[in-house]
Amino acid sequence: MPSTAHRGVVAALTRQQYTPGEIVRIARTAAGWNQAELARRCGYSRSQVSRWETGSSPLRDVETLRALARALFLPVQVFGLALDHSTGVSTRPGATAAPRVSGDPMPVWEEHDPMRRRTLLAGMGALAGSTVLGTPARNPAAAATGDPISALERALLAPPLTTGAPAEVSQLRQAVAVARSVFAEGRYGEVATRLPDLIAAATATRADPRPGDTATGAHAQLAELYTLTTDLAVKTGRDRLAWTVADRASQAADASGDLLTQATARRVWAIVLRRAGHADTAQQMVIDTALALQPDLRTPDQLSVYGSLMETAAYTAAADGDRDTARTFIAEAVDAATRLGVDADHRYTSFGPTGVGLYQLSIARVMGDSGTAIEHARRIIPASIPSTERRARYWVDVARAFHQWGKPEHCYRALLAAEHASPDEVRYRKPTTTMTTTLLRHPTANRLPGLQDFARRTGTAV
Repeated sequence: MPSTAHRGVVAALTRQQYTPGEIVRIARTAAGWNQAELARRCGYSRSQVSRWETGSSPLRDVETLRALARALFLPVQVFGLALDHSTGVSTRPGATAAPRVSGDPMPVWEEHDPMRRRTLLAGMGALAGSTVLGTPARNPAAAATGDPISALERALLAPPLTTGAPAEVSQLRQAVAVARSVFAEGRYGEVATRLPDLIAAATATRADPRPGDTATGAHAQLAELYTLTTDLAVKTGRDRLAWTVADRASQAADASGDLLTQATARRVWAIVLRRAGHADTAQQMVIDTALALQPDLRTPDQLSVYGSLMETAAYTAAADGDRDTARTFIAEAVDAATRLGVDADHRYTSFGPTGVGLYQLSIARVMGDSGTAIEHARRIIPASIPSTERRARYWVDVARAFHQWGKPEHCYRALLAAEHASPDEVRYRKPTTTMTTTLLRHPTANRLPGLQDFARRTGTAV
């Protein structure tokens, strides 16, 4: 029987304009299933489910959509089908009641409609605050009038939030998955508006667990929320906030007693330490954590967390100018990705062969090897990058490499591609402001059409 949370998901999906693949991913995540589980339930392969969700294989077949609706407990209407009550057959809205056959295509979705992308997952973001936890959701429209990242910073630099209502740990886990999904779509402002309520609920649950739950389970989900907040703070250049919440993530993770939760929290803490000028301490933390995992690298979760630690160690060494150590650690990450075999998001790591390729691009760029960075970039097919956030970050890294190489036209085109993937990626990241300012002052600025409009959209002074 679908839960109250599930009914909220259906309502949100019905209100928003999603592609069928996005609907599948959102509903699957809300159900707490991985792609393999959905594949088992609907009779398709995991790789096919992945292709639908990423959009590389458009969902247009009516019979397939019906099968997915049944598996996900969704009404066919969320896929743009109407149910003719006289025949029980799903049809397109406004169509005749004649039954449709397998293979009848759905209308082609406007995959690049920027207005559609700007509303993506807004409904699910609200679910994280209301349907899942039963707490009032913040108003996204109201948040849009100010800076949601600054509002988050003000809320979390104060004493830890204690005004939330306790929830079941399973509800918290689902809320974390939804928040991570919004982040993966590059909707950083939306994540920021929801995090305070989620953290308050997790804090209250830790203090007063529901029957059948334990405080350690709540600690684990609180650690996940603080880790997500650290990721957001690092991405948006809020180093003071990052330091505060990374420390809280580590404390909550230690209290959870879960080794992988501790490892993911320590990885982001090491990133914060590196950014604060403590590269040696950061590197030692990553190495010690990886050594604790090494005796037991069998499951996808273990390999993914270990591999992400190796990526962080490699980048830290590269940023410190240590090429040999960077090569050693990235080779270890390549080995872990090869063993894993696929790009996945186990423990929210986005780890896999493509993810390692993205780090190789970043490492070459931070070491000043612009040409090598672009060579790495050319080996990556942007459409194959599993998440919008990683895809947008890829384009920003490409822009930074071209900027470093003195190629303004290429840099600008990459920035436009990043904006197309995620407007928040270019709005909130400081490197994009720096590059845009330089482009505005470049002698060739008049040959970059729309540059001033781009600068205004990203908040860069013109």
